[in-house]
Amino acid sequence: MYKSELDKHIRDKTVSNSFVFFGESHFLIDMYTKMLTSIDDANLLAYYHDEYDFSSAKAHLSQASLFGDRNILIIKSERKVPKKELDALLELTHKNPENIFVYAYYGSDHKSYNNAKSFAKTKTMNVRFFHPKEYEAQNILLQIAQEKNVQIDKYTLTHLLKIHNGDIALCVNEIEKFRVFDREISTKDVDTLVYGLGEINLDDFIKKLLEKKDFKEDLQNILEHGEDEIRIISALTSYLTQLYMFNIYIRTNGAPNAIEILGYPAPKFVVEQKASQAIKIKPANFYKLHELLLESELKMKSSHVDKSAILLSTLIKLQKVL
Repeated sequence: MYKSELDKHIRDKTVSNSFVFFGESHFLIDMYTKMLTSIDDANLLAYYHDEYDFSSAKAHLSQASLFGDRNILIIKSERKVPKKELDALLELTHKNPENIFVYAYYGSDHKSYNNAKSFAKTKTMNVRFFHPKEYEAQNILLQIAQEKNVQIDKYTLTHLLKIHNGDIALCVNEIEKFRVFDREISTKDVDTLVYGLGEINLDDFIKKLLEKKDFKEDLQNILEHGEDEIRIISALTSYLTQLYMFNIYIRTNGAPNAIEILGYPAPKFVVEQKASQAIKIKPANFYKLHELLLESELKMKSSHVDKSAILLSTLIKLQKVL
């Protein structure tokens, strides 16, 4: 199922007690994991990355509570839990409706879980979280700002999202910093206070890259300001995916339509710029570019590798494909 279906179950109070979360948005995976497991006095056991141990996880869900507390198990990992073990943990969860089990999978192989048959015989809710569209991201940030008593409007939040290239997690960190101000936050405040990508426009870097200009000095500047190599690859992949959507739409319909392509209206100059960039890339090359970026991201996620070297090599290869 998708986020909208899970939201409906939450509103109707018909959620299950076991969940498999996966997809492109790690922020939403974390947000819903926290939302569904934040229960006072619960007996919580959480595993992160390589900490998972089947025996202790099984024991945690099997144990009976003398005081009626709820047993909650959370597994967060980029590695897949073996199917037999996952099935066993889900079965234990369903035997006791008071228990809650959330498996948050951060890996990129979604095929196993993005299948209606995978959990058809269980009560498990498997949910794929895509990166939120701009209006969804605005609403999420607006809600978080209200919860933290930060006065900020949607226009300013859009500006903040642009600075951080749509990364909601970074924006939430900034909202946390804004809590010290007992007044409404303006776009000028954002420009003044936000550190990191606020000094570097990642979109401008990507444009220079696609125009086959020398990017090495800009790349060094971005990395020196604390940007992560994997996030740069992800941002570039997202940008190219958007251009591919423009390319297909223009080839089919003759002219771009921001609402149909992006799902929201965009300024005319942005649409014209994206359209111009999109038609310069051959459809077959979009596949090559995405394959190159995804392979590089996978390499970076391996242990003991030089991410900066992989990133530089990838960007040089990318310009050769263009």
